Amino acid sequence: METRVRPLAGPGEVLLKVRACGICGSDIPRVFTKGTYTFPTVPGHEFSGEITAVGQGVDESLIGRGAAVFPLLPCRNCTACEVGQYAQCQHYSYMGSRCDGAFAEYIAVPLWNVLLMPEGVTYEEAAMTEPAAVAVHALRQAGVGIGDTVLIYGAGPIGLMLAQWAGIWGAGRVMLVDLDEQKLNFARGLGIAEVFNAAAGDVTAWVRERTEGRGADVTVEGAGSPASFENAMHTTRTFGKIVLMGNPAGDMTLSQKGYWEILRKSLTIIGTWNSYYANTPLNEWRLVLDCISSGKLRLMPLITHRVSIEGIGDALRMLRDRSEHVIKAMYVSN
Repeated sequence: METRVRPLAGPGEVLLKVRACGICGSDIPRVFTKGTYTFPTVPGHEFSGEITAVGQGVDESLIGRGAAVFPLLPCRNCTACEVGQYAQCQHYSYMGSRCDGAFAEYIAVPLWNVLLMPEGVTYEEAAMTEPAAVAVHALRQAGVGIGDTVLIYGAGPIGLMLAQWAGIWGAGRVMLVDLDEQKLNFARGLGIAEVFNAAAGDVTAWVRERTEGRGADVTVEGAGSPASFENAMHTTRTFGKIVLMGNPAGDMTLSQKGYWEILRKSLTIIGTWNSYYANTPLNEWRLVLDCISSGKLRLMPLITHRVSIEGIGDALRMLRDRSEHVIKAMYVSN
């Protein structure tokens, strides 16, 4: 069995004691089937921690501060990096899949990837900055307008965050679709009133009834399901927008009728990936932390399971086997 030693903060880096790390759905195949890009690699990319040491050239006054961490490590040389679109970097590394992540006690990270936590933000909330930034990035691609009807397929953590962001962004109504009644009941408990179980009825008819036959202004396919991909074409209004962000387990197929809907309704299909992180006012990670700090974005209710570092394996198996109802499981340390 390999013994890992505590990492050291190199030049331009800080050493974090990991205080919270979310378990992402993408960690399940990464751990149990497809693996990481190299082996061994420590998973875990949704995390926050306390700065316990700094490397050469880093201000020692940061020691003791809490921080969220952007897990993508850009090359800084490609055309995407030149314009600050780091999520499109052609030669990136990534904590938790391409290099060691935060299912660990300590991790050394570049200072550039660190965002200090504002007052009032907990480590657990800060650990959810990554999925919350992914969610707001998706909505920003669609340009949600005041009063818009936003339809979301998928009631997992990202879907529930999307619903919150849509309300913050000024949507007139938010509609949420899933196949899991437990998830939908959880969403109702958060105050999301318009939910529908697509396994129990006709989602297209439900949306048309709720929108007087018009359809949603913006639809987000967050489930990665061929069925919701197809339904999105039928439940979006003429000249509406569809954002594709679900991570599919296999091929995504579209019927001829669904394809015709794109043509006849002049739908705009938008892909989204990761989030925007650059030293500009548009940095979505700073936006997330500011909205948590102000109380606009409520993430703590989404955490349904907390485990120690020794319990990560059991939590991963629980998520894989779906043996319990989980929204967000998180590794938390003291």
